[in-house]
Amino acid sequence: MATEKTDPTDGDRTHGDRAGTQRVSGLAGLVAGVRDDLRIRRADRAERRRLETELATYRTTAERDDLMAMLDRYDDDQVREIRRILDRHHAA
Repeated sequence: MATEKTDPTDGDRTHGDRAGTQRVSGLAGLVAGVRDDLRIRRADRAERRRLETELATYRTTAERDDLMAMLDRYDDDQVREIRRILDRHHAA
């Protein structure tokens, strides 16, 4: 009867390879998540800059008062960022 030689570490190596693959897969997921987060933050900053640029065109007191009157029609949560930007511009 022939005895089959087996390497006792074969099972460990396979398990280790699988764990390594899972770590790489987890790392890839983490990197993808970070990339997505950065992409969203970049888009948010660009949108905020566009809004600030647009709001900077309201220069006179009358223009600003008209805009503030329009904003009064909305919930504070909806226009909070716009009011902050306008207040910053007005203070500057």
